[in-house]
Amino acid sequence: MRDTTSLLVQYARYHRDPRNIATHLVGIPLIVVGVGVLLSHPTIPLDPGSPWVLSPAWALWAAASLWYVTRGHPLISTAVIAANGLAMALAHWVSLQAGGDWLAWGIGLFVAGWVIQFIGHYYEGRKPAFMDDLRGLLVGPMFVCAEVLFALRLCRGLRDTIEAEAGPVRLRDLHAGALR
Repeated sequence: MRDTTSLLVQYARYHRDPRNIATHLVGIPLIVVGVGVLLSHPTIPLDPGSPWVLSPAWALWAAASLWYVTRGHPLISTAVIAANGLAMALAHWVSLQAGGDWLAWGIGLFVAGWVIQFIGHYYEGRKPAFMDDLRGLLVGPMFVCAEVLFALRLCRGLRDTIEAEAGPVRLRDLHAGALR
């Protein structure tokens, strides 16, 4: 089992252009909420009349949360579990507000998120990380949370390790080849 540092270093190697990182800060949350909306049905009420329900979305959140906890970085794990939990709560709210249109909202958010992701990878000049390792689908939200924590000047040692191994964040010349 790989730890947070090695997973983020591998993921960062595909994400060194700041435009790509910026698109991920928008695209990945859209994808997570979109998946949550799509998996928000069917629901099992925990208490009649209560807004608390069980759904496939919450089951996925629980399984992913267990995976994050086992990666060995408490602050990153807590941040991504909390962020994904908020995304699932928002997804359930969207699915309730949309009525019969919940499926269109889920698909729309999911597709919009991926379009934004692929725009970012155009700037990067590289394919998305998950195409080489499906764990990238779980590491993406971790990467977003790590980038937010780095912007808040937290986890500096992790950031320094990532930059030492994956290279610094820098604009890629669109007329040149991919960053390596």
